[in-house]
Amino acid sequence: MKREERRQAIMDLLVEARAVDLDDLADRFAVSKMTIHRDLDDLEQAGLLRKVRGGATIEAGTQFESDFRIRELQDGAAKARMARAALDLIEPGMTVMINDGSMAALLGASLVDKRPLTVITNNAAILDRLKNEAGITLIALGGVFSAKFNGFFGVVTEGALARLRADIAFISSPAVSGLQAFHMDDAVVRAKRAMMAASARCCLLINHARFGRSALHVLADLAEFDTIITDDAPAPEDRAALDRAGIALTIAKD
Repeated sequence: MKREERRQAIMDLLVEARAVDLDDLADRFAVSKMTIHRDLDDLEQAGLLRKVRGGATIEAGTQFESDFRIRELQDGAAKARMARAALDLIEPGMTVMINDGSMAALLGASLVDKRPLTVITNNAAILDRLKNEAGITLIALGGVFSAKFNGFFGVVTEGALARLRADIAFISSPAVSGLQAFHMDDAVVRAKRAMMAASARCCLLINHARFGRSALHVLADLAEFDTIITDDAPAPEDRAALDRAGIALTIAKD
């Protein structure tokens, strides 16, 4: 097996299992552990995985989020449920802001069901999906393109958002701990915060498995969101913390 084929196979295993073991990989591909180390090092440098003791993972860490290309292949059913629940908050004629992320991209593709709409986004997948749709006024936020997050960020993005207003913003997060949402990238946090400041209402979209995790930067207090949508009930201790604080959680159904 050629090097690129082996590395693609490693990524396929990670998408399926979320974590891989170095010894298992060496046995599976009949190569040395040092060869697997080099493969994992190069894939980590490309932002596709995070090395851990004895292997690698695509699970988010305090300073790591997997590449958009990986995330868009994961949790399709859960994302579809959350997108349907989010659509219930949108009425034709509204102005809607949607941030970066694979969950947000799926929601963006569903917006045609609610047209006419004005859609403001820095999400490249949404821009590509909606650019030729009748009944959608699409406002593309400029900025510095990030392949990792498949979106636009920076001073240009934040400046544009400061001069816009929306009825609702849909914000996604890779981590919630206690009563706060987190993100590992400061430029992404600034863009999300700018969207929140420019919208009359804010909705947080988060997979239930991301509760009980933190990342480098605080994104927002959960109390700042009017609605929080997830795909399933979080762990009992996480749900109890929300209940004690009087924070409602919408669990998307099939």
